[in-house]
Amino acid sequence: MLILSFEELRPKGVPFSKPHLNRLIRSGTFPPPVKLGARKNGWLADEIDEWLASRIAARQQSQPA
Repeated sequence: MLILSFEELRPKGVPFSKPHLNRLIRSGTFPPPVKLGARKNGWLADEIDEWLASRIAARQQSQPA
């Protein structure tokens, strides 16, 4: 199980700022972080990969054939 820091999200393809990520998490459209410490969060790499795959699938479904 690999846990990604906020800084590691960008190279994975998640270009959002911390405030925007928090909005997405609150709206239920981005995986919530795992609390690692008092001031440190991380995200499960598998969940981020699944989220990215769902965004790609949504794009492909919205394009006309």
